[in-house]
Amino acid sequence: MDIVGLLIQIVVAIIVIAPILWLVGRALAGKGKAKFTDAIWIVVLGIIIGAVVGYFAGGLISAIIMFFVWLGLIKHFFDCGWLKAFVIAVVSVIVFIIIAFLLALIGIGIGIGLGSLGF
Repeated sequence: MDIVGLLIQIVVAIIVIAPILWLVGRALAGKGKAKFTDAIWIVVLGIIIGAVVGYFAGGLISAIIMFFVWLGLIKHFFDCGWLKAFVIAVVSVIVFIIIAFLLALIGIGIGIGLGSLGF
């Protein structure tokens, strides 16, 4: 496990994923239950637990375990039920995909911009 890589992943996820998770959590769980610091904790713990689980288990088993870990973290920190945690997770992923797509359209993002496509 590369500690520097893990720290970089945590910082990037806090910058990118935590705000989305927080906004969706506020909209669905309520302003009083979904705090920004809670979203940061969800992201940090999710990434660290994911690294440990990924080290010991791989593939589909790791993905299933991490699915429930993320739901459990959302449920715990946003003080909601399993179904609401699931909805928050799904909506957060959809919002993230839309934002990543829009950023990619203007040339910012995952290294795929119009310039790399030959335009």
